[in-house]
Amino acid sequence: MTAAEIQILAETELERVEKWRAEELERGGYKPADAARLAARHEVDLHIAVALLEKGCPAELALEILL
Repeated sequence: MTAAEIQILAETELERVEKWRAEELERGGYKPADAARLAARHEVDLHIAVALLEKGCPAELALEILL
């Protein structure tokens, strides 16, 4: 496998991870655009992001906290 093929594979895997993260965040209550923004930030813990909304934190405030 060439270095270029490995790079494509890594990007594809990264895209899959970000898509899954966005789906989980949407299920947790975030709007699709906000979920995509959060999903791309890998330092954001999904459990914490969803827990904020579950505990009544408004999504706008949660985004400020997390980003």
